[in-house]
Amino acid sequence: MNNVKELQTIEETLKYLQFDNWEQSAPGLARSRELLGLLGNPEQKLKFVHIAGTNGKGSTAAMLASVLQRAGYRTGLYTSPHLLRFHERMRVNGKEIDDKSLISLTNTVRNAAEQMSEMPTGFEIMTAIAFLYFVQEQCDIVSLEVGLGGRMDSTNVIPAPEVCVVANIGLEHTAILGDTVEKIAAEKCGIIKRGSHAVLFGQSEGVENVAREKCAQEGVPLTITAQEKLERISSSLDGQVFKYRGRGPYHLRLLGEYQLLNALTVIDVCSALRSRGWDKLTDETIDEGLSAAQWPGRLELLRRRPDFIVDGAHNPQCVDALMDSLAALYGDKKLIFLTGVLRDKDWQQMLRRALPLAKAFVVITPPSARALDENELAAWLKNAQGVQAIPARDTDDGVRRALELAGEDDAICSWGSLYFTGEVRRVLTEQ
Repeated sequence: MNNVKELQTIEETLKYLQFDNWEQSAPGLARSRELLGLLGNPEQKLKFVHIAGTNGKGSTAAMLASVLQRAGYRTGLYTSPHLLRFHERMRVNGKEIDDKSLISLTNTVRNAAEQMSEMPTGFEIMTAIAFLYFVQEQCDIVSLEVGLGGRMDSTNVIPAPEVCVVANIGLEHTAILGDTVEKIAAEKCGIIKRGSHAVLFGQSEGVENVAREKCAQEGVPLTITAQEKLERISSSLDGQVFKYRGRGPYHLRLLGEYQLLNALTVIDVCSALRSRGWDKLTDETIDEGLSAAQWPGRLELLRRRPDFIVDGAHNPQCVDALMDSLAALYGDKKLIFLTGVLRDKDWQQMLRRALPLAKAFVVITPPSARALDENELAAWLKNAQGVQAIPARDTDDGVRRALELAGEDDAICSWGSLYFTGEVRRVLTEQ
């Protein structure tokens, strides 16, 4: 018998879920399969859209969940990491998992994990909790975001999903996934399974060839998003209006060119789902879902006069997309950037990409052992790049200093990591 004392409070539960041992664990799906087997294989009682990618997979998952919900399907959404609190990772029809369910299901999974010879990773445990929760809530379908990679990610224990989605791919976790985009694409396309339909965000020829080869092996039809079939109608701080493949207009509340392109992926996924019998997905419900979709911390406008935008950009590819979107929104206007970076990231490339749009920087030291000190970053910006850079003690001080610098007609944008974005949102909403 298992003598482990049950978790009683949400504080105990969240503390238990904070452990992260994946770097010390051998990659593979064996632990997840064993754990889910002990739990009665809840993943086999659900239908999924499975979403991998480097950038945009979370946004795509959230938009799709919004559309499916508006169409009348009871929809689960599983994403990571969270922005403000753990509960964000598991939602049903937009509502986060409640404390009671999280405590109870964590105890259930924990008890099963204690029976295993090898302890599952934290993410494997979270994923099992999510599957149990979606079964408990009788979800019709789940929008499921991959954690890391695809082929060996714990979410890939699911049976053939309705649709497999591969969002935009860039170089990330190269020591684990490979040192070229094609190698990384092969790992992410590892979610494609016989019996599904695949949708690929249109990108480089090399990535597209990898996807085509995998789909041919599995006998899976493939749809590649067609940016040339996008018709832009309007774009402003109030949202975007567009047509795609001759259909629409569609309305998107989310800002940024990259979110517009992610929306094309969602529309193609809906077409694939419709071909598989999900016939409530009409142009009308797709438009309603895109109009209602929210994804905090991604080019999110939190206040006006001055404008204050937060974004979780944390790698060169993300920063490129962010700067392109800001230039489209603000033209030649220079912005005040609030940021902090990690020393082991390609931080110089990220900041150089931001420099042409920068009026000034306010910089902090992120709460990480890998953080670049704010004074060192400020000195590099001032001495090497000749731009105003003000060090701040912490996020609260950084937000205060950025607002002091800004006039009513200025714009501020914070970026650097999702954690930092969450902290900035907290500070602004508490004011």
